[in-house]
Amino acid sequence: MFLVYFVPPAAVVLRLFSVHYSRKSVCFLFGLWLGLWPFLFEKINKTTVIFCGERVPAKERILLIANHRTEVDWMYLWDLALRKGCLGYIKYVLKSSLMKLPIFGWGFHILEFIPVERKWECDQSVMRRMLSTYSDRQDPLWLSVFPEGTDYTEQKCRKSQKYAAENGLPVLKNVLLPKTRGFYACLEVLRDSLDAVYDVTIAYKNQCPTFLDNLFGVDPSEVHMHIRRIPVKEIPASENEAADWLMNTFQLKDHLLSDFIANGQFPQQGTEDELSTMKCLVNCGVVIALTGLFIFLTIYSSIWFKVYIGLACIYLAASTYFDIRPSPVLGIIKEMLRRKTL
Repeated sequence: MFLVYFVPPAAVVLRLFSVHYSRKSVCFLFGLWLGLWPFLFEKINKTTVIFCGERVPAKERILLIANHRTEVDWMYLWDLALRKGCLGYIKYVLKSSLMKLPIFGWGFHILEFIPVERKWECDQSVMRRMLSTYSDRQDPLWLSVFPEGTDYTEQKCRKSQKYAAENGLPVLKNVLLPKTRGFYACLEVLRDSLDAVYDVTIAYKNQCPTFLDNLFGVDPSEVHMHIRRIPVKEIPASENEAADWLMNTFQLKDHLLSDFIANGQFPQQGTEDELSTMKCLVNCGVVIALTGLFIFLTIYSSIWFKVYIGLACIYLAASTYFDIRPSPVLGIIKEMLRRKTL
């Protein structure tokens, strides 16, 4: 309901005048809805989320790299982003097939996630084009990348180890070899507008959860996140050196996860505060009230609301399928005038 009701004014009309304010409004609304999930995980399902390593500043523009243990790793990044006031600004590089999901794919498109085929020949131009739209320092950004490219399984690990042994690369036990070109593209395009890179290592007590485990509170009982903040200027600028840096970072992740398996925890625990139950309840109340209002308007109000909903759904489906994003009117006029003067 949030998506259908708010997209036309926030992501279409407002974007015709200002991309910056359109993004701010979309991210604010997205953050309201996303705030339900950390509330579900930590307050209702009683999952303990333990942050370790460094305590990072609030509201930075960052590139976040994480290991990919299971299908729900990306959801627990919301718990960190919420604490840093950046929940609505988190973006992901994700499989292009997910863009085809009904409703969810519409949301991924409006939120400007980067779809990839996991074939660099196909992905390079798409990634660089999308990344170039993120370079405005006025727009907060948490761009999250899983350099392994897929979630960890024993079978994938054996395949990764075989490739590493044949090519003189580190043989890793708890993570897969990272794919370096996507990471370097993010770093190269956004380097001048980023504050830091966050290296996040995720581990789970007992077993890795599935989405349904996560939703119904079956597992995990504990989620551990080790966070390391690296200023962008400390990461090499050349592609080969940046690739070596990423490989070394994943070797460090491998050691951290080995220690976690042995000791049941990461070093330097307790770097973040508990979520405020009151703030979570207020956010939940706002979302429920707005959702109830939208459902009431959809069912009981005039035919024009139903027409509005229908047109909004048509626009969302078409814009996602054809990758349509409105350009600011002033920007188009300026470009036309520039061409006339040439």
